[in-house]
Amino acid sequence: MQNFDAIVLGGGAAGLMCAIEAGRRGRRILLLERAEKIGKKILISGGGRCNFTNLHTQPKHFLSENPDFAKSALARYTPADFIALVEKHGIPYHEKTLGQLFCDHSAIEIITMLESECRAANVKIALDAEVSEVRRDTAFAVRTDATEYRAPALVVATGGISIPKMGATGFGYNLARQFGLNIINPRPALVPLVFHPADRKRYGDLAGVSTEVIASAGKSNFREKMLFTHRGLSGPAILQVSSYWKEGEALQIDLAPGGDATQKIREAGTRTSTAAEKALHEFLPNRLAERWLQFHPPKAWTNIALDAFERELHTWNIRPAGTEGYEKAEVTAGGVDTAELSSKTMEARRVPGLFFIGEVVDVTGHLGGFNFQWAWASAAAAGRSL
Repeated sequence: MQNFDAIVLGGGAAGLMCAIEAGRRGRRILLLERAEKIGKKILISGGGRCNFTNLHTQPKHFLSENPDFAKSALARYTPADFIALVEKHGIPYHEKTLGQLFCDHSAIEIITMLESECRAANVKIALDAEVSEVRRDTAFAVRTDATEYRAPALVVATGGISIPKMGATGFGYNLARQFGLNIINPRPALVPLVFHPADRKRYGDLAGVSTEVIASAGKSNFREKMLFTHRGLSGPAILQVSSYWKEGEALQIDLAPGGDATQKIREAGTRTSTAAEKALHEFLPNRLAERWLQFHPPKAWTNIALDAFERELHTWNIRPAGTEGYEKAEVTAGGVDTAELSSKTMEARRVPGLFFIGEVVDVTGHLGGFNFQWAWASAAAAGRSL
């Protein structure tokens, strides 16, 4: 049996940052990771360059049953704080678009940085450490195949259930339930959407076609690129709106944001399908313009019919059959109910010494580095309070 001041379960972004923050304060920290190496999701993020934060991070960029919960942690550990760490380690980075920061070279640099900080903070890391049991008496006891560890504090940073091929499981949710905490039903988020068979027949062969749209679900809307796939829709606009889409509902898509295709038709003088196609080509990729006219032609060439054609172009209602599931989801929405946790420390209100941080909590960021910033911020909140 080995004793520590705190045990952190999970060697991803949140777990590593929490261990670093606590270790810097002289706490004896053990980090247990069930995989053979730490930071596996960090490594594949951002196309291998790790979109490690977003300059424009605000609470409005996060989805939760309690939209105010993330405010405290985000205010106390900001993008500037993580950028300072990146710069301390001399990692070159750049802003891509919309405040998204990426490594110039490789996500490996972020993992190397976190490993270095763990060493400096005297954090002990145990890999291939499959937890078989967690119990609590006078302290938390965590059993693995190798041994049993004990500590007065336990931090759960085991992530969601997205990308199961990377080893994701529902362990964190099960542990929360074991201690009587409520779970907001998990669901795939930042995930491509799938067509019904009829729509797949109409649009599936447009796979690879990309265009800027405004995609809306309820009161939430995003203006970014949309991509047709063989099975449905993807691209940043769709991934963003997928977090807000509810099964059975329709999405509304503006295919020509700010455009007026029918004005060109009216100006052409000759109101024909050829004129309409030429006008649409100014706003849509050629293949999409042709397909749109095939299935959504003006019912006539009157001004009233052209008005209706224009409206439909800006309000395409498409009802997805579902999502591509956890296999393709970048994150998991839902998780440990924030009502169970302190927003200042991430500690469970009814179970002293038990903390939940990162993706396992019901806080889900938009696409573009926000989920990493939540991982760093929630981890810092817990690490500083241990």
